Amino acid sequence: MPKLWTETIETHRREVRDAIMDTAAALAEDGLLSVTMSQIAEESGIGRATLYKYFPDVEAILLAWHDRQIGAHLAHLADVRERPGDPGQRLEAVLEAYALVAHQSRGHHDTELAAFLHRDHQMAQAEGQLHELIKELLIGAVRAGNVRADVAADELARYCLHALAAARSLPSKAAVSRLVAVTLAGIRPQT
Repeated sequence: MPKLWTETIETHRREVRDAIMDTAAALAEDGLLSVTMSQIAEESGIGRATLYKYFPDVEAILLAWHDRQIGAHLAHLADVRERPGDPGQRLEAVLEAYALVAHQSRGHHDTELAAFLHRDHQMAQAEGQLHELIKELLIGAVRAGNVRADVAADELARYCLHALAAARSLPSKAAVSRLVAVTLAGIRPQT
């Protein structure tokens, strides 16, 4: 098969898969148990037979959607980490980006959908990757003198992640920025 044809087919499959996942996630916001494969097929404009070629059931669709979301969030944070700046600036940028991601997903954490999605090992693995990313930034910031050295980087990473999880319940981006500032104040070197 020509390369262009293969790329076109793969692009089409990815677009169909994305449409299925996005539709299922939107429908699940109204209640996970009420979502059916027929609804997903109808709302996405994809035939049921085609739908079943991609996913065996609603749960598989939602888990794939969630995995895609987690991957996108982690990739975004990794991109932010690579931006120019000293270690303290890069740490601050990643913490701010993480808090904004948490804030933007605030409506998803009190739902039946969240309970279903956050029970699997993928979530624990993603949290571990996030913890490692923050810990590495903290180690660099400690070496540069931007962060206190009297507490282990592992503990500081847990502190930051738990503190910034509160962004889910904050009413505005301005409140998120204040939370990030308070969190950063807690890890700065003691004078």
